[in-house]
Formats: sequence, structure tokens, C-alpha cells
Amino acid sequence: MNLIKAAATVSGLTLLSRITGLIRENITAVLYGAGAMTDAFFVAFRLPNLLRRMFAEGAFSQAFVPLLGQAKHRAEQADNRDGGRLAIESMVDHTGTALFWVLILISALGVAASPILVYLMASGLSRDPSAYEASILMTRWMFPYIFFMGMVALSAGILNTWKKVAVPAFTPVLLNLSFIGSALLLRDWFSSPIYALAAGVVIGGVLQMAIQIPALLQLKLLPRISFNLRAAFADPDTRKIIKQMLPAMLAVSVSQLSLVLNTQIASRLAAGSVSWITFGDRLMEFPTAMLGVALGTVLLPSLSRAAATKDSVQYSQLLDWGLRLVFLLAIPATIGLALMAEPLTAMLFHYGKFTANDVQMTRLAVLGYSVGLLGLIAIKVLAPAFFARQDVKTPLMIGIAVLIVTQLMNFIFVPTLKHAGLTLSISIGALINALWLYIGLRKAKVYAPTAGWLKYLAKLILAGGLMAGFVFFASAQFQWVAMNTQPVLRIVAALGIIAIAGAIYAATLTAMGIRPRQFMRKST
Repeated sequence: MNLIKAAATVSGLTLLSRITGLIRENITAVLYGAGAMTDAFFVAFRLPNLLRRMFAEGAFSQAFVPLLGQAKHRAEQADNRDGGRLAIESMVDHTGTALFWVLILISALGVAASPILVYLMASGLSRDPSAYEASILMTRWMFPYIFFMGMVALSAGILNTWKKVAVPAFTPVLLNLSFIGSALLLRDWFSSPIYALAAGVVIGGVLQMAIQIPALLQLKLLPRISFNLRAAFADPDTRKIIKQMLPAMLAVSVSQLSLVLNTQIASRLAAGSVSWITFGDRLMEFPTAMLGVALGTVLLPSLSRAAATKDSVQYSQLLDWGLRLVFLLAIPATIGLALMAEPLTAMLFHYGKFTANDVQMTRLAVLGYSVGLLGLIAIKVLAPAFFARQDVKTPLMIGIAVLIVTQLMNFIFVPTLKHAGLTLSISIGALINALWLYIGLRKAKVYAPTAGWLKYLAKLILAGGLMAGFVFFASAQFQWVAMNTQPVLRIVAALGIIAIAGAIYAATLTAMGIRPRQFMRKST
């Protein structure tokens, strides 16, 4: 598959996921607003979601995919293809068995320890006893979500390695649809309507895991789970994955620990702070997932293969291709997020219980995130470059240093900027992280930028400047909060500005000689 086609497939399905995700957050804002009970749900969901990012999608994927890619390459090169295939199946079965039972244990421990976990995550919620108790109960309901997502991560690693990128990319849509359906249909079933959201998460987890099964059956790589844990953990491939996972977990845990600390701080600010940051995070994740996650997903298997075959030229060219796309897409996304923070927040969330003050507070969170959007996206390309070489130590050390810097910045920004100071610290930390990863790749002499970068960046900056000028002028012509009585006009105006701005950016680049065909590249 052509890499740009694979990236477009993942990005397109991720766009669908983000659109349904925005609808999900819109319904949450309309029905529940941004108060203590909404904070309670977001804290409860953040716990299993944090472990998902740290354990399943983070450390596991980064350890599993490169090793699976190497096994696939060995099988393709072996004289005995059947023997190579059996080795892959054995690796998948043993890894799946080990992961299955570890996740069962983690889920059980999480349910039992929910009161402790909620206190560690957001002790400030205890100021409202009803919200605090609700958060503990919802944590118990939702903690098994980590089990479903761990198995989904295993499936996604297999499918992406075999270039079957559509199913893993579509999977998050199911959570959003379950979330939306539960919020609308189940809210009257519970003593508190907020519990409907927790039920939606559990249903969504089951659906996300179930959709993987037909795709794995088609590849004949559905893991066969057994009770023989000794055999699973004795398998050399499983042991190697565990060995790679431990430092990878530490590397991923650094960013997640920063999230825990920020949630703890936000819970002690004004009621609604956790929600404002979460709604802002949803807007930030829209371009981050569409661009960064899509590129990282398609690059990791190809980079792993290039590293396994010791093709340093191919490895460097793949990374250069990814970074050029990062700048091409992140520059207009940053401009749009910064200059359209209020219009986007008002258009998406300013309905029902979501007040004008909530719009302004969420806008500030979005502005903080926009500062580091380029870094947040670039990390999704730069970090896999290390993981493909089975180097997790470097990202770990960088991550620890960035965590310390980020928390020090919180001491500076939060007293004056409140919740927006937290998002600004994250952004600056992301820029430092991305720059540090880039320097690490250059020092290791595994990446050499191709010719023409300065000229390329100059064209992007010029196109971005023209786009920014238009957005700044056009967005100032509307009173976005006051237009809540004209929601259709507000939506048309906001989307119209975005469409024209995108056309200006694309037309300017085209006039300067940048064409889509320049980014076409075959996968390896």
C-alpha cells in the first residue's frame, strides 16, 4: 500500500472518529454542562483511559509491533514459509495469553482500589461528597475498559503490521457511538444521569474488541488464549516483548504522570476546570489524532522493517517524509486552533447547560494547547523512530526531563492563568520534547534531512501567514457567543471561514510549486 494512501485511510477514519467524538462531547456539554458531576465522570474515565494509553496502546504497541514486524520479515525471507508462519502464530498466541491474564488482574485490582485511585487522581473532588462518591462508583464500572483496550491494542498491532489499517482506525468510532447512544437513551435509567456515560464506555469497550475478531480470523491470526501461563511467559518472543515493555512503560508513564498531576491540580481549581481542560483537549486531539497518530501508525511498521533490514537510507527517508507532512499539516492546524478557539468552542459546545463563561474558559484552555500543537504532532512521528530501533531509553530520559520542566512551569503559570496555565505548560513541554527527540536522532546519525528544508519551510510559513491574516479578520466580524440564538448561522460562518482559510493555504502552496504527488511513497 502507498504510504500516503495508508495515512489518508487512517486519517480519514480518524476524522470520522473525531467528528463523532466532538458530537459526543457536544452532547455531554449540552446535557451535563461543566460542573462537579461532569468533572467526576471525566476523572473516573481518565483513570482507565490513562492506563490504556500507558499500558496497552503505548508501551505494548511500541514493544510488540517492531518485534512482530521482524518476525514477519523473517517468515517472508525463510525457505520454509510454513515454519515462519507457525512461529508468528506461536508468538501471537503466547503474547495474547500473557496480555489477557495480566489485563484481567489489572482490571480486578483497579476495581478494588477505586477509592484510593480517585483520591490520588483528584482529591479536590472531595469538596463535593456526592461528586466524589459518583467518581468512585463510575471508576469501578469503567476500569475493565483497560482489558478491552489492551486486547484491541494487540489486534491493532497485528492488523497494522499486515497493512490492514482500516479496522483499527475505525474502532474508536464505536466508543463514540456507544457513548452518544447511552447519553441519549439511558440517562433516565439511573439515579444520576451522569452514570449513563459510564455505561456507554463499558458497552463501547465490548464493541471495540468484538469488531477486531472477523479481521483477525481473515488473517488466521486470532490469538488462542490458554490457561498455560508458564508456556506463554517462557516463550522467548513474549519475554523479549516484556523486556522491551518495561522501559517503554516508564517512557509512556512520564507523560501520563504529568496528566495525573495536572488533573490533581485542576481538581483544586474552580469547579468545572477539569471539564474545561477536557473539552479543550478534545479540540486539540482533533488535529493531533488525525495527523500525528495517523502518521505514527503507518510509519512504525515501515520504520521497524527498515531498521530490521539495516536499511539506513530508507529509514532516514521515511522519517524525513513524515516530518515534512507534519509541518505541512500542523502549521494550518495551529493557526486554526489558535485563531478559531472561541468560534469552535461556541459552535460545538455552547448549548443547553454549557454557559457563556464555559465558552470563555474552554477557549483559554484551547489557546494554551495551540501553542504546542506542532510539538504534540511531531512527537507522534519522532518517538516511533526510536521505538522502531528498539531504543526506549532515550525517549524515557527525555520524557522524565520534560516532566520535571512541565511541572516547574505549572508553578509559574497556574497561579495567574489557572487551568489555562496547565495546558500552556503541556504545550511548551511538548515542543521541548519534540526538539529533544529530533536532536537525539541527529546525534545518533540515523536521520539526515534531505535538501531543500529551508525553502520548504519558507513556503509553508508564507502560506500560513496569508491564511492567518484572513482568519483573524474574518473571525472578528462575528459575535460568536451572542449567536447562540442563531446556531445554524454560527455553524455556517465558522465552517465557511475554515473552508476558505484551507483553500487559501492550499492555493498558495500550489502557486509556489508544492504538489500532492511529491508526498507519494511506497510502503516497505
